[in-house]
Amino acid sequence: MQYNLKRIIDTHPEWLEGLKKKCYAVNGCCSTVHKELGPFLNEYMYQEALRILFDEQHINYQKEYSFGITYHGKRIEHKHYLDFLVEDEIIVECKAVEKLCLEHRQQLWNYMRLTGKKIGVLYNFQPVNDQSEHYYLDADGTMYMF
Repeated sequence: MQYNLKRIIDTHPEWLEGLKKKCYAVNGCCSTVHKELGPFLNEYMYQEALRILFDEQHINYQKEYSFGITYHGKRIEHKHYLDFLVEDEIIVECKAVEKLCLEHRQQLWNYMRLTGKKIGVLYNFQPVNDQSEHYYLDADGTMYMF
């Protein structure tokens, strides 16, 4: 699926502060994990460390949140899993790759669309300087970066 991608600051700057506040704890935990473990580890090590930190910080989450989809009114039997669903509204996808690419973004965006969750965080732990991207999907299908 092709997404219409815009910067939220350009079209809805009034949304920006609220979205940043919602992601503040997630960003802090991801940054702490990256700082303490360092770069170049396996993605699953970062996920487990993030799980531990979410528990310590009393952040409500579901690890490996599963969801199903329907096609032509019938449920597809294969379950899909995303890395974390935080506070029942923020999808967190963890990566440990050289750099984030369109394929990683499309994966997150599709998860957002298919689950109906409006906020997504894509976090790359591998580089020396960690990378994160934040997205908001509005009701008309526009994907915003923030």
